[in-house]
Amino acid sequence: MDSSRHRGMVVFGGGTATNSLVDVFENIRESRNCSLSYVIPISDNGGSSSELIRVFGGPGIGDVRSRLVRLIPGSEADAERASIKALFNYRLSSDPLQARLQWLDIVEGRDELWAKISSEKRELIRSVFNHVNLEIVKRARPSSVFNFAKASIGNLFLTGGRVFTGSLESAIYLLSTICCIPPTVSALPAINTNFTHHISAGLANGTQITGQNSISHPSAPTSLTDDDLLGNGNNNALLEMEEHDRIEDATLPGSLPMLRKQYINFSKADEEDLPARIERIWYINPYGHEIWPLANPKVLEAIRHAGAVIYSIGSLYTSIVPSLVLRGVGAALANSGVRYKVLILNSTIDRETGPSSAPLTATDFVKAIVQAAAESQGDFSIDEKRKGEVKKYVTHLIYIEDVGAPKVNKDELAALGIDCIRVYGRRVEGMMRYDEAGLERALEAVIGKPEMLRSRRNTSGQ
Repeated sequence: MDSSRHRGMVVFGGGTATNSLVDVFENIRESRNCSLSYVIPISDNGGSSSELIRVFGGPGIGDVRSRLVRLIPGSEADAERASIKALFNYRLSSDPLQARLQWLDIVEGRDELWAKISSEKRELIRSVFNHVNLEIVKRARPSSVFNFAKASIGNLFLTGGRVFTGSLESAIYLLSTICCIPPTVSALPAINTNFTHHISAGLANGTQITGQNSISHPSAPTSLTDDDLLGNGNNNALLEMEEHDRIEDATLPGSLPMLRKQYINFSKADEEDLPARIERIWYINPYGHEIWPLANPKVLEAIRHAGAVIYSIGSLYTSIVPSLVLRGVGAALANSGVRYKVLILNSTIDRETGPSSAPLTATDFVKAIVQAAAESQGDFSIDEKRKGEVKKYVTHLIYIEDVGAPKVNKDELAALGIDCIRVYGRRVEGMMRYDEAGLERALEAVIGKPEMLRSRRNTSGQ
């Protein structure tokens, strides 16, 4: 096999957490002189994405936008790139009326955010803003107007680009070009689609949770509640569905009410435990029926030409697993050409990897990845039958030891064929985080620098 065809890197992860490690991955990419592909889920239905989905339909693109803006090179030294980064990261006021006025100032080129952006880029960006603004006005109805509160300018741009071109990947290409992202680095949506894709979670106690927002950081919806509809505390799903059906938006009549609400306000901190562990994640259609979407062909191609796959830090069940359960991903990962499959273990337990009374261990993280990859191939066998297949999907684990971190049983993992590498972290605002230099050295020890790879080949040939 030609090893030069398998030098790329593929990183599975979501938004904020993986963004903190972008410099680490970029340094390794440069040292290996290879391509780097980020695989990002599009199932998020919280925050400003929930309002875009409600009005326009389409995928949740918040994490894709976040990664593209984070990848802007040289923004510290280049004033225009810094301004573009600030523009696409900007969020409007939490007050809907004030937010609408801010949006119009941006669309009309009046806002100071435009000050250091060249005229040719300004007018190109404004043309997309004008298009999405026109679409917002066209979709306005007495029962439904767009809520600009906390809207992400970058998300509005990607939505406008997608609606104008009819293509999510074309919108991503346009934003990548404006952001000057090099062609060796790409942000790939896990599913290349113009439609909304939702996920559900099954818990160990039999409970089912619908929608990514409810799984990871639930909030009180900012749309009508049951109490508002009925005038009492009774829960009547039928009346709620009828109320939503009277609203003209992009959701299909009869869709699950939980998938039709606005979730503009939510908190990622201080969340209550789930009542039991998450056992499985799957995709659903708007009516709650399970579906089995096909992965983005470019994701499968990136994996097939990769020498290393990295499962990054972040939300296990809403940032990594939704990409792994897609049809085609598990088979691509099992390809022998992907030599290194590295899990960077979270440094803390969160809502998804609890409850706090029985948190997931490092072994449980590995098993969740293996289960998702197996299910993407139609394998729903019990956990014990997959023990011999673990190395197909995870070969190494990098971790930090800390009081709140998932417990690592090295003997247990070694029995599964996984090598464990401990690295030191640093405490930031009371939370243990990976030291970037230490993590980079650990990844290089696993994946190898180019000179290390040559040395290994020479040694093996003696």
